[in-house]
Amino acid sequence: MGCFDCFGGNKEERREEDRLASIEARTKAAEAAQKRQEQFDQSAAGRAARAQLSANAKQSANTNKGEPALKLLELYSDAPCCNFSYCM
Repeated sequence: MGCFDCFGGNKEERREEDRLASIEARTKAAEAAQKRQEQFDQSAAGRAARAQLSANAKQSANTNKGEPALKLLELYSDAPCCNFSYCM
């Protein structure tokens, strides 16, 4: 089959070249994304977004400092809570 190698090439060789090209493309895309992220972080919009995220985190940390968000009604207490027969 040595004669036909020059027309179609070796499939494994081609597959390896495609795999390497794919790895290189993903690496370049990741580097470009990292560069865009760094540029955004240094921009005014990036600083504003970071400040907003920080403010949201602080607000969510302080939301439930007082009473519990869900209060449970004690149905089986000694004193009746209402006039319903199942409470008495």
